[in-house]
Amino acid sequence: MFDTKHFPGAKKYWHMGEIYDWDTTQVHVMSHVVHYGSSAFEGIRAYETERGPAIFRLDDHIERLFHSAKSINMAVPFTKAEIMEACKLILRENRLRSAYVRPNLFFGYGNLGLTPKACPVELTIGCWEWGAYLGTEGLQRGVHVLLLPWKRIHPSQIDASVKLGGLYVQSNIFATCARKLGFDEAVFLNLEDRISEGPGENIVIVKNGVVTTNDKSESVLEGITRTTILKLAEDLGYRTDIAPITVEDFLHAEEAFFTGTAAEITPITRVTDSRDKSVPKEDWETYLISGGKPGRITLQLAQLYGEVVRGRHLEYDHWLTYVYDSVEEAEAALNGELTKERVGISQY
Repeated sequence: MFDTKHFPGAKKYWHMGEIYDWDTTQVHVMSHVVHYGSSAFEGIRAYETERGPAIFRLDDHIERLFHSAKSINMAVPFTKAEIMEACKLILRENRLRSAYVRPNLFFGYGNLGLTPKACPVELTIGCWEWGAYLGTEGLQRGVHVLLLPWKRIHPSQIDASVKLGGLYVQSNIFATCARKLGFDEAVFLNLEDRISEGPGENIVIVKNGVVTTNDKSESVLEGITRTTILKLAEDLGYRTDIAPITVEDFLHAEEAFFTGTAAEITPITRVTDSRDKSVPKEDWETYLISGGKPGRITLQLAQLYGEVVRGRHLEYDHWLTYVYDSVEEAEAALNGELTKERVGISQY
């Protein structure tokens, strides 16, 4: 039995067109992905709305999944439409009102050379209930981050716009490092010694009333939540800018926050500077942002974002993919009143 302590609500997953119990094992220990991290993945959220669960910007996520797969020479064995339908299907199977959805393309069992010439491309999609990535308190009060001396992978080395499993080893190492030292999250610099991003989040600052984030040339993944926030900020009447963020800009910003599918909109309220490796931890300097509490614009954007993803603004409804065909079907399914056949669970 696999413990689902960290995957609440997970009962089933989708693999290569079939539904399996969560306990079913699919991947051989000699699969290419296990040894080399040869995977492309997405993190997607579905939110509860008045019309049942809706997946936020699903088409954009699946478009990026194909982009990532192309960068690692993967021939995706399904169409974009089929994968989108499978994401809806697994939410129906698990009867979840809101969830984190994880499609994962990977090279499976074949050969174990660096080039996966005999390894099939496989696709698995799972979903489960996942709350605030950096904690509910972090969403409400802001987080304390560690400004690292280590540099983010540079776009001269690999395309920064792709989500590949192997690339996240760096995120794993330094997110863990920051937490072991007592911080909520880490922040990377790029090779130019400017602000890059968090291990799994983009960074947005407010300075002189302008909502600013950085470009992919600054060693960042151009996140889907990031582009959403830029659009929402413009619609609220704020000026936005995409430009390099210096360390000085960051440390002395009027407001700062993370954006990401998992992190959503998480205020950054304290930054500890560990860039100089010769300085002992007890002498690291800490800076308060927005007086050590979430800023007004940050909270306004977070509130609007939370309403948009839950279907409360019709002008953004095109960003939502509803899991059920009607309110009535959603209510019946989520209340256990529909058979599997009627909600399409037994079919792909």
